[in-house]
Amino acid sequence: MTTSHHILPDLLWEPIVRAGLMEDFGIGGDATTQAIARPGQTLRARFRARHPGVLAGLSAARLSFTLIDGSTRFDAFRQDGDRLDPGDIVAEVEGDALTVLGGERTALNLLSHLSGIATATRGVVDAVQGTHARVCCTRKTLPGLRMIQKYAVAAGGGSNHRYRLDDAILIKDNHIALCGGVREALEAARRRAGHLMSVALEVDTLDQLAEALACGGADAYLLDNMSPDLLRQGVAMVGGRAVTEASGGITPQTAPAIAASGVDVLSLGWLTHSVTALDIGLDIDV
Repeated sequence: MTTSHHILPDLLWEPIVRAGLMEDFGIGGDATTQAIARPGQTLRARFRARHPGVLAGLSAARLSFTLIDGSTRFDAFRQDGDRLDPGDIVAEVEGDALTVLGGERTALNLLSHLSGIATATRGVVDAVQGTHARVCCTRKTLPGLRMIQKYAVAAGGGSNHRYRLDDAILIKDNHIALCGGVREALEAARRRAGHLMSVALEVDTLDQLAEALACGGADAYLLDNMSPDLLRQGVAMVGGRAVTEASGGITPQTAPAIAASGVDVLSLGWLTHSVTALDIGLDIDV
């Protein structure tokens, strides 16, 4: 099954892949392959899944070779968002040995990492199936990789939180402490926000939520580290007037009960900051 998700043009993938290749090649290129390969020797290799999961990052894999040599052939047999079984052939690359072996590690690093994110996301999405809750990532991404990590979440069937600090106003506990209270923070945010800028508020208690609702409220409420029972009460208090989001320590095991509370969104930072890579190999056929 292929999951519908947003598409990133090569223009946005290229700087990340290029940086990975340059880090790997150093100033002298692949010394091992230069020493061993015959002049003009070509290789054909296949990307093959070694564990079940969900695919993401084919563009990164392709560019890992074509940025070195534009004549390299790369054929994808699956699409990002596809579920994979062990042994499935994902793609095939054919070109000069220096290109194939030189780009191999960058391609596998990015493809395996992003597929790991997509796989973890799909696991949580499947766990909350039957509820209306969306599974969402956060800004807890690796520096320089946020765009493609969030892409991988979408490939796994998840949704994206804000990309940057300027996407929306999100008032958290430190902002409340800075302003002196929930009311003060919300009023200051409303004065600053333009008509297209949404205002979200993170609350730790139902008392904070009640205070926020009493003073005009926010567009979204992040109910942080609350039990399913407290979440259920919070959703009832909001009464559909704003988006409700559960956050804090959510796992595939706890996600169903949290989603059943009626919240609109489950946000999980670990989808991007500490996920396990999916094992994908590149098998050479000389």
